[in-house]
Amino acid sequence: MISSMTGFGKAVSVMNGFSFEIEVKSLNNRFLEISLKLPQTLQNKEYELKELIRNKIKRGKIYVTILIKKEGENGSGLVINQKRLEESIDALKKIRSKFKVKEKIKLAHILQFKDLFTPEMEEFDDSNFETLKNTLSHAIDNFIVMRNAEGAQLSKDLVQRIENITETVGKIEQNYRSEVEEYFNKLKERIKQLVNDITSYSDRLEVELALIADKSDITEECVRLKSHLNFFLNTIKEGSDVGRKLNFVCQEMHREANTISSKAISTEVSHLSVFIKEEIERIREQIQNIE
Repeated sequence: MISSMTGFGKAVSVMNGFSFEIEVKSLNNRFLEISLKLPQTLQNKEYELKELIRNKIKRGKIYVTILIKKEGENGSGLVINQKRLEESIDALKKIRSKFKVKEKIKLAHILQFKDLFTPEMEEFDDSNFETLKNTLSHAIDNFIVMRNAEGAQLSKDLVQRIENITETVGKIEQNYRSEVEEYFNKLKERIKQLVNDITSYSDRLEVELALIADKSDITEECVRLKSHLNFFLNTIKEGSDVGRKLNFVCQEMHREANTISSKAISTEVSHLSVFIKEEIERIREQIQNIE
């Protein structure tokens, strides 16, 4: 099953009177890029948390927010860190005094400091951190569930478009042989109208016309395109982390479709090849959302 690169997941845990809320969300990105928003208490654990995320997610711009709230604080999750607030005000006073700043200390200045609303934890031991990692893992699992659900919808759309292209290639194959023969005969009749005595070089003419007709042969392009279509479907069935591979296959399919279009000798084949290229472009847009 393929996965979308966009998703959202959340998990909550409680330990030592504190509630930990973790949210995971993502946007499209060619590679894996992780942005962690952590309270000061967890700053030294950033690398370990990122490693946990890398083990579960392969692509996307990932945003992880970890909030610490004190349980039972007036029914509100917002708690003022009194110690941090006092430290912030003292720092501003020292700056004001040392540099003789006349401007009064305002609320806007105080709010520039981090973790004013993060409750103080006396000790964050290994057992607490293990609980936190389990919570993060659970949030990622919920995130992946949403990604997989969106991926299933993407998969249905992609399979339908591949089937549309396969059907169109079949129509082109059915028509092009008779069209090449008709094109050959029209060229021959046209030359007869232009040249009065064609008998002196009729053999040479047949060869030249055959070469012209052969240049319009799209058998190889159709065979390669169908091969790419089958490979695309098999890749979707493989599972996750196939976005880059599918993007490469799309480039190959587009190349064959362009060649078919350039060789087209009838408006019908030309229109059918345009339809194929349009479907491939829609597929390429969808693939940008796949992990």
